[in-house]
Order: sequence, then structure tokens, then C-alpha cells
Amino acid sequence: MAVIHHTVLKPTKLELLTSWLPSRPWYRGGAAEPQLAKAGGFRLDDPQGEVGIEFIVVTDASGPHPTTYLVPLAYRGAPLDGAEHALVGTMEHGVLGRRWAYDGCHDPVSVAQLAALIEGRAQAQDQNITGVPDREVIASYVGEGSIPTDFTATDDQEGTRLTTPHGMTLRLHRVLQPTTPPQGAIGHFTASWQTPGDTRARGVFAVLHTGTRA
Repeated sequence: MAVIHHTVLKPTKLELLTSWLPSRPWYRGGAAEPQLAKAGGFRLDDPQGEVGIEFIVVTDASGPHPTTYLVPLAYRGAPLDGAEHALVGTMEHGVLGRRWAYDGCHDPVSVAQLAALIEGRAQAQDQNITGVPDREVIASYVGEGSIPTDFTATDDQEGTRLTTPHGMTLRLHRVLQPTTPPQGAIGHFTASWQTPGDTRARGVFAVLHTGTRA
């Protein structure tokens, strides 16, 4: 079980994302600098206790209409070999020292736990309180056997597509909207976040299909 330290981060996560988000093809904010506020999220535990895994939801108020983004992050105590392209940035943690924050779609531990969440083998954890499950995260899986974890992640204007040689595609929704699970999917998970109007919204965060239709 991951221990959540309430300490100082320099730079903060929102400061890291303010610099990183505009570089993503699915970012909708144009040339304006993001104006980010935390809107929700949850954590997953690394069974080995080495990698911090957090799915952060942020709302950007820089455009004419607020846009809510999903950003999975993987926190490591040392650089991840071969993942320089996925580095969001580094932070100084008041307890753990320097941490390397990666886009979780490119981190093998994060991806493996995402698959475990969809299968029902992993429980989402509260974003801020150690040892408390997040019951708002609901997963479903109707496929046969375990989900392969040898995903290759590709960003496009719609989000992030994770594909495997086995014929599965996991689509991560980067721009969140209130939605219901699509028909034909073999797996998905939904969760909630806080809207700018101070209400709760629920939508699909990720969808798993056989084939490349996602």
C-alpha cells in the first residue's frame, strides 16, 4: 500500500502540467497558457511499492469554455530507461527527494496496474488519504483471460491509444466529458470529477476493445 506524504513539492504537479500539457496533440487550449485547477483523480498501488501511480484530473480555464483533462502520472525515484520522451518533469519531494514524473501511459508499472484495475484485480485508492479505497471508480471487464500489458502508447488529437500485438486497443480519454460506456467494448472504467460549477460529473476514462477500432 502506497503511503501518501503531505509535504512540499517543487515545482508542484500543476506547475509541471502547465508546462507539459500544451505539448500534447490532444490539448485544446490553443496558444494560451493553461490555467489549471485540480478537479479529481485517484491512485493505484504498485505491488512492489516502488512507483507512485496517480490519475490526475485537472480543469483548464484558459479558453472560452473550461476543458477537463485526464493525466496519469508515474512517479519514480530514478529515471526510467528509454522513456525520456514520456518525461513530464522532475520534482523535489519534501520526504522522498527528487522524483521523476512520467506520462503513465508509457510506464510499464502504471500500464500493468491500469489493466489490473479494469480486470478487477486492483482497487482504486483515494487521491489524498492512505489506505482508503475510491468507490467512485467503477471498472468492468467481460473479456476472456488476462489483459496483455505489452502496450504501445500513441497520442493523437482524440487522446491516447494503447495497442498490443494481441489485437487489443485501450483508448484513454484525455479530454473528459460526461459519458456512458460504449457498446461493443470488452472493458472500461468510469470515475467522477468536480466541474467548474461545483457539481460532480461522471464519465468514461478508458475503454478496451478487441481490434483497432477504439
